[in-house]
Amino acid sequence: MKLLIQTLLSGCLLAMSCAAAADFDMADRVVIKKGDRKLLLMKDDSVLRTIDVALGLLPKGDKKAEGDFRTPEGSYILDKRNPASDFFLSIQISYPSAEDVREARALGVDPGGQIMIHGQPNTPKHNQAYYQTDWTDGCIAVSNSDMIDIWLMTSPDTPIVISP
Repeated sequence: MKLLIQTLLSGCLLAMSCAAAADFDMADRVVIKKGDRKLLLMKDDSVLRTIDVALGLLPKGDKKAEGDFRTPEGSYILDKRNPASDFFLSIQISYPSAEDVREARALGVDPGGQIMIHGQPNTPKHNQAYYQTDWTDGCIAVSNSDMIDIWLMTSPDTPIVISP
């Protein structure tokens, strides 16, 4: 029942937002600047939106192994969307790449996966202050309202570059 309510709520919010979607330009790429904690929605050479992000609990450095709490760095695509995730909407990033897998194998580790851009948890496990800093397992977290904009302003296979 709880999942049904969350799915319906997400659907309603998206439907209401779609009415305003004509006001949004579509991004042709996403840029994450980890050091600045910023997500940029880009079109050509223009920044359409700048969004604050939270990263993995250990944000410095590139993700090398599952469970290292780092956000990956590199070039990927936004490849799957989930309106009924444990977080307010989620868009999967195509991590790990073939190169990430090769690097992980050379280190004898699993590269991990399931790296997403997502909103806040549907069922928070901590107080609100916890979610104001880097708190994810390696994902890129944004506010729920920003997640709606990202959802509406990107399409499947949008390139994403995650830089230090």
